[in-house]
Amino acid sequence: MLPDGLGQLTRPFGTAPVDAGVGALSLLTTQRRITAQSRFGIPAVAHEECLAGFAAWGATAYPVPLSWGASFDPELVERMAERIGADMRSVGVHQGLAPVLDVVRDARWGRVEETIGEDPYLVATVGSAYVRGLESSGIVATLKHFVGYSASRAGRNLAPVSIGQRELADVLLPPFEMAVREGGARSVMNSYTDLDGVPSAADRRLLTELLRDEWGFDGTVVADYFAIAFLKLLHGTAGTWAEAAGAALSAGIDVELPTVKTFGEPLRRAVEAGVVDVALVDRALRRVLAQKLELGLLDADFDAVPPALRDADLDLEAVRGSIDLDSADNRALARELAERSVVLVRNDGTLPLALGAAGPQRVAVIGPNADERYAMLGCYSFPTHVVSQHPGVELGIDIATVLDAVRTEFASASVTHALGTGIDDGATDGIAAAVEAAAAADVAIVVLGDRAGLFGRGTSGEGCDADDLALPGAQQQLLDAVLDSGTPVVLVLLSGRPYALGSAVRRAAAIVQAFFPGEEGAAAIAGVLSGRVEPSGRLPVSIPAH
Repeated sequence: MLPDGLGQLTRPFGTAPVDAGVGALSLLTTQRRITAQSRFGIPAVAHEECLAGFAAWGATAYPVPLSWGASFDPELVERMAERIGADMRSVGVHQGLAPVLDVVRDARWGRVEETIGEDPYLVATVGSAYVRGLESSGIVATLKHFVGYSASRAGRNLAPVSIGQRELADVLLPPFEMAVREGGARSVMNSYTDLDGVPSAADRRLLTELLRDEWGFDGTVVADYFAIAFLKLLHGTAGTWAEAAGAALSAGIDVELPTVKTFGEPLRRAVEAGVVDVALVDRALRRVLAQKLELGLLDADFDAVPPALRDADLDLEAVRGSIDLDSADNRALARELAERSVVLVRNDGTLPLALGAAGPQRVAVIGPNADERYAMLGCYSFPTHVVSQHPGVELGIDIATVLDAVRTEFASASVTHALGTGIDDGATDGIAAAVEAAAAADVAIVVLGDRAGLFGRGTSGEGCDADDLALPGAQQQLLDAVLDSGTPVVLVLLSGRPYALGSAVRRAAAIVQAFFPGEEGAAAIAGVLSGRVEPSGRLPVSIPAH
């Protein structure tokens, strides 16, 4: 591809576990090759995911967006985004594929964890704060998914959207409009879905007439991964790759992601044959070049060496381990946001649990998420997204489990642990032992919820839509059995969506909800249990009654 130019680089850090210094050196080397071997010598825009932190090995895993919503603290979210952007910029990244501004009303949808909540104003306010933070660090923020993705029929990923114009205008569009008009976002990503039969990737009314002509957006529109190809493969509105490319360009998409599928040879031939107007290519090109100009990529003295390597010996072994993407300041900010986002849903006075001799002397910590580090992380955290697919590779960051944190917080108590059941395996053979552990304790902390993953690997995340809002697997059965033990039960939920909890809403002594609270989440939860942290989170989504 290099002789004809290469416009963008897809996730140079985010597709495999790579040391940050090595990754930065690799990106630097790639940029130098692009400028040296292409006709125009123009560097590429490097983009990365940053939904809950920079999606790179060893980078801080912050709480997921649903926790941002629970914090009701735009200023704190803006600070977090600024920190994320600074880390990305330091290693040579230019664009971040966040935030998700989809307003979610059907919690069966797998990507609820990626959203900020069900209220348009909350999503708009918190989302715009994230945009301001990311942009202030020099990173191009990308609003997604424009628009309607979360309103798909039956909460199914990629399903059609049938929504009235009033609901579209009142519920789904306001967060995007605020982030464009007030947040300063420089990029927008289309939705995979169709609105009333028109795929978003080919919707000129949406991507040009509304976004640009009415709202005044002058940045770039990038395709969600493979969305242009989906015009042929999924929607069936294009018969060829060239038709798909022409439809997307005409609608207003400027950049095909993640790689060249339709905007390459099929588009070149279509332009030469006069099937696609070359003016559409020129229009997209001008927008991309204008953004590269803003980023300094067209400067005569452009230097591909990123800030983190400016004073380094540019040698592989010299840079390995030289860049810290999970600094103490980052962790402190992750902890602050985690503490702000924990929601105390119910409390009959059992919480806070006193420490020392005045508190419980025997604590049973029960459930599939009690001793699971991944329970703190959402689908787009780097460990879940990538490391989980590389057996034997370390997470890259330190994460405590709830069991770890309870043992630390209640150091003088005897803490026992019982699994009870798995997240979604339906196993019941461990329930009796869990009940026995609860019966022998002064208080039982039952830790339930989700496992984040991609396309069926989890119970929450992209492609992990739910049939209903009952707890996955046999978790409700475990919960009911422990409630029957007679021991006061504190239910802790680590999840990506709200769940119906059956009789626990009346019988549990307390209910604590945390939406994938990140690497510092366990300590935040333990702090709420002991009273060290005053719970201030508020629900960004409704818990179903049944």
